[in-house]
Order: sequence, then C-alpha cells, then structure tokens
Amino acid sequence: MIRIISPGVGAAVQDLGRTGLGHIGVGQSGALDRRALRLANAMIGNCDSDAGIEVTLGGLSFEVVEPVTLAITGADTQATLDGRSLPRWWARHLQAGQTVRMGHSRTSMRAYIALAGGIDVPVTLGSRATDAKGGFGGLDGRALKASDRLSSFAATRQSSNVDFGLSPRAWPDLWREGSATTEVRFIPAAEWDDHDTSSQQLFCTTDWTIEPASNRIGYRLDGPVLVPVVRRELLSHGVLPGTIQLPPSGRPIIQMADANTVGGYPKLGVVIDADLSRLAQATLGSRLTFRPVTSAHARSARREEDALVLQIRRIAACQSKG
Repeated sequence: MIRIISPGVGAAVQDLGRTGLGHIGVGQSGALDRRALRLANAMIGNCDSDAGIEVTLGGLSFEVVEPVTLAITGADTQATLDGRSLPRWWARHLQAGQTVRMGHSRTSMRAYIALAGGIDVPVTLGSRATDAKGGFGGLDGRALKASDRLSSFAATRQSSNVDFGLSPRAWPDLWREGSATTEVRFIPAAEWDDHDTSSQQLFCTTDWTIEPASNRIGYRLDGPVLVPVVRRELLSHGVLPGTIQLPPSGRPIIQMADANTVGGYPKLGVVIDADLSRLAQATLGSRLTFRPVTSAHARSARREEDALVLQIRRIAACQSKG
C-alpha cells in the first residue's frame, strides 16, 4: 500500500481502457502511453491489463505504507527514493516508511507506476481506468489527491529482492527523450481523398504545433489551413482514439483516449496504435509530422511492440528467480 503525499498534475489510476462500449457512449479512457504501462506491468510480473498510476509531467510523491514491489517507466521525472536517485525503467522492492518523489519532466509528458499485483480499485464497465469526464472508474472516478491510499492485489510471485532496470545502453529507444519534432504514422481515412495532392502533401510536410489547450480528450494542432476540394456534411459517426479530424477551422484535431465516441468532422486518417504512445509523450508546444502507412505496416508495428513486452516479461521472470 502507498499513501499519496502530493498528486502532481492530474495523476490517476489507469489500465489499458474500456473497449466495445462505444455504442452506449462510453469512451476508451485508459493509459495514453499504453506501451509504458504494459512494460511497467511486465517488469514486475503483472498482467498487461493491471491498473497502474499515470503521472502527467511529474510532481507525484508518495510514502510506502506496506512493503511493495513497483516499477517506474515513461517520462524522466528525476524520481528519488528517500532522496537518492531512482531511475526510470526500473523495478524495485520498497519497504514501509520509504518515500518516492518525482520532479517535473521537461521533455516528455507521462510516467507510469505499476505495483506488483495491480492497483486494487473496483472494476467499472470492465475496466479500472479513470473516466474523468464521466466521473467513474479508477479511484472514485477522479484524479488522485493528497492522503489517498492505494493498495495492490496480492501478487502471485513477489520477490523481496527485486532490483533491476532496463539500461540505456541495452534499450536506447526506451531512454530516448522527446524531441522538438515527433513523427507519427497514420493510415489515410475515408475523407483523405477529399483533398487534392497539394493539400495532402501540405499535411504530411508541415511541422504541426501541439496547442497548449490540448489534453487527454484531444490534441489540437496549429499550422496552415487545410482546404478540401470536396466539402461534405457528415452525420455523426463512430470515433476512436487516434482519429485525425479536420474541423471547419482547417486545422487538425487528434482524438485521444478520453475522446467522445462519435463526431461529425471529416477524417484525414488515424494514428496507428503503436504510435499513440509516441504521441502521448509529445509535449505541449512541440511539433508533429505525419507519415502515411498501410494497415499491414500498422499491424507489423503492433507485433513489434508485443514482442518487446514479451521480451521484457521474460527478463523480469529470470530476475525474480535470481
């Protein structure tokens, strides 16, 4: 069990989100950087779907109330354990009375903390994810606050000598911090061909800026105005995280994990699943570029992520045996 001392900005309990409920108006929610949460869970022997803490920009601090094994992944928040550096991409067993404090990340957006066994909060509509818009899931349907206590389910295997990490030398891609420009791959959508070649090229060659007003619902992009050659009035239809919409302003919006389940704006494309994690770490004010790919490319990228998670899971299993 841990006790929150300071929650930082919007820290909340998240898992991989809800699926299959869009027809009743329930969005996905869940971790924005799904890969980082999956890897945190893999490092301590949890299931992929176990709930952890999503920390936005850092600032979280907590005290260990009962001994617990945890893993920290994602953004570099300069975390400390009792005042000494606690690297990210690290799993460790902590004793009661120890304190973890996170600083503020400047180059990436989100860090993740997994507790061995997974965080013990009720399942709501098939998930433990926090839906802040709906006010349900997670811990009382809200962000964490000071004095909150989070316990974990009993882990089937929890070693008291766990202390290992994924080094930057062996795993440089994990340690690579966000850059001024992030490339994301997308699959063109139904209204992509409403734009002529010039407009399509403009979309793919522009360095779009993520506006400060962006959040877990959607990323608003600033840049040139895109004007379709075919203008449509669409009925509201299903929308998923990663959908790139083009509102009347001519500047794209990317729907994120807390997006509404329907929308009526034309769609330029959808960010591939494997790159949603990369997008989630892009800081407000930084730039995005887009590269069109095929659905086969998207499936291959997802398989690569699954293989990485499996590899880390095997490494963690060997560590716990040692």
